[in-house]
Amino acid sequence: MNLQAQATARFESGPAQVSLLELYTSEGCSSCPPAEAWLSSLSQNPELWKAVVPVAFHVDYWDNLGWKDGFSSQEFTQRQRRYAANWGSGSVYTPGFVLNGAEWQGWGRAFAGNENLQPGKLIVLVTGSQIKVAFSPLRSGGPYSVEIAPLKMNATSRVTAGENRGRTLTHQFIAMNLVKADLSQSGENFGGDVSCSTDKANALAVWITRSGSLTPIQAAGGLLR
Repeated sequence: MNLQAQATARFESGPAQVSLLELYTSEGCSSCPPAEAWLSSLSQNPELWKAVVPVAFHVDYWDNLGWKDGFSSQEFTQRQRRYAANWGSGSVYTPGFVLNGAEWQGWGRAFAGNENLQPGKLIVLVTGSQIKVAFSPLRSGGPYSVEIAPLKMNATSRVTAGENRGRTLTHQFIAMNLVKADLSQSGENFGGDVSCSTDKANALAVWITRSGSLTPIQAAGGLLR
């Protein structure tokens, strides 16, 4: 069976690092719309998917302050708290950007890719809910894990309470779920087959970490349909 011929989508990186840009956000936070607007502008950037893979994680710690964000998840809040713990910080905030695992304050400016780091090539084949991942590091290493986030694009919400009351918010790159799996080693390459529902997703973000680490080392993604 030729999985590549059956695949409905194929995404791949070059050997140079494709950056994973995470935004921690909430519809209940009045400071978030400008950050989300900037993130949304990346959808028109020619470097999208080639140099940067954006993911918006909606957190739930604003949900009891007047407006419940329908895209929020406690899992995403816990992910942000793990980052904060890694940085020695006891608090989290929105909007909060994380670039390749590090706190990032550079949003609002043009995004520059990273040609200096060359972790290796990532190939992703999507066939329905089956995701085939192959990672070929340029230097021996491992073990590696993969994280996969189905993304919703062009979503709008009419907010009727809380800090953004009366506003209609538009979102891009919304993480709908987050699936993690360890990759198996075959010689100098690593791979795996991962089940991940993409039925309601418009795009997919996939990234590689060293097992047990939050820090992305290579990413790929793109539109599904």
